[in-house]
Amino acid sequence: MPKDIPVSNGSLLLNFDSDYRLRDIYFPYIGQENHSNGHPSLFGIWVDGQFSWIGAGWQKKLRYRENSSVTDVTLKNEGLGVELRCHDAVHFDLNVYLKEIHILNLHEKDRDVRLFFHHDLHLYGNDIGDTTYFDPWTRSIVHYKANRYFLINCCVNGKYGVEFFACGRKELSGEQGTWKDAEDGELSANPIAWGSSDSTISIRLRLPPGGRSVAHYWIAAGTKYKEVVQLNQRVEETTPAEIIMRTSDYWVAWINKESRSFADLPPTIINLFNRSLLVLRTQIDNQGAIIAANDSDIVRFGGDTYSYMWGRDGAFVAVAMAQAGYAEVCRRFFNFCSSVLSDEGYLFQHYNPDGSRASNWHPWLQNGEVVLPIQEDSTALVLWALWMHFECTKDIEFIRPLYTPLITRSADFLVTHRDAETLLPIASYDLWEERYGVHTFTVAAVIAGLQAAANFAKTFGDDTLATSYESAATEIKKALTKYLYHPKLKRYARSGYRKNAGYELDEVLDVSLAGLVSLGVLDAHDLKVAQTMEAIREQLWVKTPVGGFARYQNDPYQATSGNSKDFPGNPWVIATLWVAEYLIARAQTVDQLHEAIPYLEWCAKNSLTSGILAEQIHPMNASPLSVSPLTWSHSAFVSTVLQYVKIFNSLQKSPA
Repeated sequence: MPKDIPVSNGSLLLNFDSDYRLRDIYFPYIGQENHSNGHPSLFGIWVDGQFSWIGAGWQKKLRYRENSSVTDVTLKNEGLGVELRCHDAVHFDLNVYLKEIHILNLHEKDRDVRLFFHHDLHLYGNDIGDTTYFDPWTRSIVHYKANRYFLINCCVNGKYGVEFFACGRKELSGEQGTWKDAEDGELSANPIAWGSSDSTISIRLRLPPGGRSVAHYWIAAGTKYKEVVQLNQRVEETTPAEIIMRTSDYWVAWINKESRSFADLPPTIINLFNRSLLVLRTQIDNQGAIIAANDSDIVRFGGDTYSYMWGRDGAFVAVAMAQAGYAEVCRRFFNFCSSVLSDEGYLFQHYNPDGSRASNWHPWLQNGEVVLPIQEDSTALVLWALWMHFECTKDIEFIRPLYTPLITRSADFLVTHRDAETLLPIASYDLWEERYGVHTFTVAAVIAGLQAAANFAKTFGDDTLATSYESAATEIKKALTKYLYHPKLKRYARSGYRKNAGYELDEVLDVSLAGLVSLGVLDAHDLKVAQTMEAIREQLWVKTPVGGFARYQNDPYQATSGNSKDFPGNPWVIATLWVAEYLIARAQTVDQLHEAIPYLEWCAKNSLTSGILAEQIHPMNASPLSVSPLTWSHSAFVSTVLQYVKIFNSLQKSPA
């Protein structure tokens, strides 16, 4: 189930699913320690003896306020005769999540209404040794284990504190949890539970005929009891309504800090551009890790998550943010990469947000020989992204401490990690993390990374290194065409596998070949590039009413039906945008530039109502597939829009 409306401040992230159930709570790192472990915490309402959890039977519109990270959720239940309008926010500076609930009585009679908030927490990601209790000093519910505390409180009609509550046990000996206790409209007031425990609180209010009322609810997150108590005090002193308003104002100011032109792009694309920037910020940890996706549902598919820092994904996000005017958001990302870089100068597959190595499914052996379990494109793309960052900021003081530990160490590895005969990079795993070989996208990334390192070396007056890096990039570029171009197919091959006399080429058509253009390695007008991209446009378009481009022919990942010539795989957001980037790069007139707009509109059409972009789209019903949001999808959208505007402006200035 897609995560429709994440709210975050870079230390505390909460995800809601399409039924508006709280599903993920990450703290104190974005993407690490999911304190719900994907289990839903429920929100329900009791009206005149009838009870319903928000979900089936409700009309739901899950959106954000315009240009803000504060939600604007509408919930309506005709049977109960109530309509709710909710605003969710995580304070931009304090680790507090708040919810404001406006309740409208749709009947012309007095109504007794009770709101219920259920909390199925699994602190540190497990349910062993949790404690849940009613705290009489703050009149709140506290969940804690070791150094993780969550204080839950509420307010209605100016009255602060939890009055109706239950602490209970769950998932043990048939005990279902306090959510079941709530369904009769009453709570037991049990003051403590431990082990596998949960809690539910209730707010009671009375609605006049056709009248409205407002209630507030919040969760303070901390590492000590004293910390959450102080946060709770801040909320009560400032008032929840004021905090939500200030948080919304902050994000509006954040998104509007740049004076921006959008050329002739339609409002739907502009809105998704702004939303993408806001969504990207929710997935960036304040300590530097840029997380690929924080959607716990993927665990049920593959037994692992996307809640890691991949160098590749992070690099694309960092470039998009820098080009959009938010370079400062990703400075710590480059420091993070420098701190985790191996002594030899490469990044492993991915990392946890605290900098520790994450799970790795790349083996150290291939055909009995020891190999590096890496995706070399990740190391190279960080260098490329850092140069793009520098071009946007010219902040040489920021670059200086990264020059030796990150730039030259990584570049030296890229120079030496090459085949002595062909001069191409030694085999590694591809960007899709599926094949071991020499991949055209990886080769393009290495060229871009070495050119970036050469540019930095020139900037620092290091002429010897600059010459070394430029020479290596030139050699690899020549070898790219010599060994990875398929003359019979008249296009580049996605991969080559080393043989005695060169490489056996993989003839499967792959959209990652667009990286030759998007990374600036080859010109979009190069005949071989044009032939490659035209093959992609013809053969990887998903010929269903949904459309979009697949990753590659016969893509099995998250496959929804049998692949065929008309159905090479599920359409991916980044695949569709890479084709758009190519069309933009080759455009020599505004009319040619307009060929990219349908692909941008395709993304807007296939985003969730909230503006969230998934990794993939179902080719038949257009529902989101795999994780959502995927930061790479949003960063690709931002980059493509910015490239469109740049080319549009240059064409407007040029003579016809």
